[in-house]
Amino acid sequence: MTGTLSIWLEFVACIGVIGVAGSRLVHYGDALAALTGMSRSWIGMILMATVTSLPELVTGLSAVTVASTPDIAVGDALGSIVFNLALLALAEMLSRRGGLYGAAGRTHVLTAAVGVLMIGIVLLALSVARSASGWAWGHASVFSVALIAVYGLAMRALYIFEMRSGAPSPTASAGMPLRQALGGYALAAMFIVVAGIWLPLVGVRLARIMLWSDSFVGTLLIAFATSMPELVTTLAALRIGAVDLALGNILGSNLFDLLIIALDDLAHLGGPIFRDVDAAHAATGLIAAIMNCVVIVALLRPPRSRLIGTLSWAGLSLAVLYVLSAVAQSSLGP
Repeated sequence: MTGTLSIWLEFVACIGVIGVAGSRLVHYGDALAALTGMSRSWIGMILMATVTSLPELVTGLSAVTVASTPDIAVGDALGSIVFNLALLALAEMLSRRGGLYGAAGRTHVLTAAVGVLMIGIVLLALSVARSASGWAWGHASVFSVALIAVYGLAMRALYIFEMRSGAPSPTASAGMPLRQALGGYALAAMFIVVAGIWLPLVGVRLARIMLWSDSFVGTLLIAFATSMPELVTTLAALRIGAVDLALGNILGSNLFDLLIIALDDLAHLGGPIFRDVDAAHAATGLIAAIMNCVVIVALLRPPRSRLIGTLSWAGLSLAVLYVLSAVAQSSLGP
C-alpha cells in the first residue's frame, strides 16, 4: 500500500509541476505576441503549442528508449489529442458571451484539416503494420517519413496563410522587455521537460501495480498528465479573451503530437513502432479524426444556440466523443 501511494504521489507531483509551469506560458506567450507583432493564432499554433507539447515529446522518447514501452508513447500522443479537443467543450462553457468558434480566425480550419490528414496517415500505418513488412525505411516506417513531410509542408502553408490573412496582433503593452519574456518562457519550458522525463517511468510502474496495460495507461493516464499545460494555458488564454491563442495552442499541439509519433518511431530502433503497439490505438485515432471534423464544421458554421446549459452541439459532441474514447480504452486496453 505504501509503495502504491508513493507512486501516485509522484504522479500527482509531476502534474503539479507541469500545471504551474504551464500557467506561466500564456503570460509570456501573450507578451511575446505584443513584443514581436505576431498574431495570437501564430504564437499559439507554433510557440505555445511546441512548448506545451514538450511533455508528450519527452515522455514518448523516454518511453521508447528508457522504458521500452512503445504503447505508452503512441497512447500518450493520440490520447493527448483527444483530451485537447475535449478541452474545447470546457472552453465553450467558459465563453458564455457566445462565440468561441465565431470569434476564431480562419487559420484554425486549415490547422484542424491537416490534423485529420495526419491522423489518417497514423491509422493507415496501424492497419498495415503487421501485414506489410515492406512499409519500412531502415528501422522506421515510411508513414513516419510522411508525417514529418506533411507537418513541415503544413507549417509553411499555415505561415503563408496567416501572413496573407493579415490577422491583427495584440495591441496591449507587453509590460516587460523581450529579454524577460524569452527568459520566463525558457524557464517554464525547462520545468515542463524535467517533469515529462519522469512521467513514463511512473506510468510503467503504475501499469504493473494496478495491472493495467501500457496502451491504457498511455492513452488515459499519461495523456491527461502531459496535457496539463494545454489545459492550464487554454483557461488562462480565455481569461484574457485570447480565443485565437487558446485555439491555436490546442490545434497546434495536436499537430505536434502527431509529429512526435514519427519522432518516437525514429528513436524506436527495434523496427517500425506501429508494428509493436496495440491495435486498440486505432480506436483512439478514429475518434480523434471525428473530433477534428466536428471542430472544422463548428468553425465554418459557428453554433448559434446552446443545447444543454452552455454547450452547443459542437461542445456536446466533443464531450461525448471523449467519453467514448475513454470507454473504448477501458474495454480494449486493460
